[in-house]
Order: sequence, then structure tokens, then C-alpha cells
Amino acid sequence: MTGPDVLDVARDSIYTLLIVSSPLMVVALVVGLAISLFQALTQIQEMTIAFVPKILAIFIAMLVVLPFMAERLEQHMMRLAARIITG
Repeated sequence: MTGPDVLDVARDSIYTLLIVSSPLMVVALVVGLAISLFQALTQIQEMTIAFVPKILAIFIAMLVVLPFMAERLEQHMMRLAARIITG
């Protein structure tokens, strides 16, 4: 493998990582922002109140987005396998 090939694989891997992880990160960001806004409006300053809703929201989002994530990772693996086969 030459240098440009390695860079192509690394760029493709990073892009796949961003695409696969972004739905869960967006859900965590939105839920965290909503909980922070709720805490600021009600002046409830409990640190542990953010964990349970955020964990539940990420779990539900993972169940919904899991087929998309698996498909993207499978496509990435197929591209890598094709590169390995072709040399």
C-alpha cells in the first residue's frame, strides 16, 4: 500500500466514524441542552438529573438508528475488503 492509499483509507474511516456516531451525538446534545434549559428555568441544580434522561434517549435512538449504523459499517468493511483483495 502506498502513502495515498493509506490516506484514502484513513479519510474513509474517519468519515464513516463521523456518519455513524453523529445521530447519537445529536440526540445527546439536544437532550442535554433541553435538560440544562429546564434546570436553568427551574433553578434545580442537581447534577445527576441529566444522566437518566440522556441515557434513555441515547438508548432509544440507538435502537432506532442501529440498522443505519450497521449498514454504513458493513459498506465500509466491504470497501476495505475490496481494497485488500485488489491489493
